[in-house]
Amino acid sequence: MTRTAKAGLEALLTPGESVLVLIDHQPFQFTNLNSHESTMIVNNVVGLAKAAKVFDVPTVLTTVIEERGGYLIQGLQDVFPDQKPINRTFINTWEDRRVVDVVENTGRKKLIIAGLWTEVCVAMPALQALGEGYDVFVVTDASGGVTAEAHDMAVRRMVQAGVVPITWLAVASEWQRDWARESTAAALAPVLFDHGGASGIALTWELQLLATPTTEGAGV
Repeated sequence: MTRTAKAGLEALLTPGESVLVLIDHQPFQFTNLNSHESTMIVNNVVGLAKAAKVFDVPTVLTTVIEERGGYLIQGLQDVFPDQKPINRTFINTWEDRRVVDVVENTGRKKLIIAGLWTEVCVAMPALQALGEGYDVFVVTDASGGVTAEAHDMAVRRMVQAGVVPITWLAVASEWQRDWARESTAAALAPVLFDHGGASGIALTWELQLLATPTTEGAGV
């Protein structure tokens, strides 16, 4: 049984309860990524990783047979330059005891997963971890499959089992929760500027308007 409420304030993510696992964002997987534009997945997973760093959310990086499939993409590795990804042979990340041990040692039960491909390397650990008592959230726009159908069917399968689909901006927003939390708001803003697309542009404009002096009687 999962522990998270499906509705109400407790259903939302908090930094103190979250642990993030990023799976197989490697060159080989990107060559057969057809459900999304590769540039979008790169942008979103790097934004997600940077947000996790802002909120001190423990993050596990993992690759599969990197000597053949390629190293973790540089933009993601650059967020955690001193962290060596756990290089697996298991297709199912959750069968690699090293990954599970890292997650267990955090003591956190809200497991957030993103990876390539959704129908294989995301679905397998998500379903297994869910059965072992974790509340599992899959970041669908930082994951992707070999076809749009493969990605969609994997998300549907996971949802039927109880996994919660979510997007990376929603994760970051739930972690922030209140813009009055200035210490993280100041660090999160550049992440949104760089990776938030139109949302980042809108935030930049809003800050410009807030900083622009007005003349008495002038229109907005």
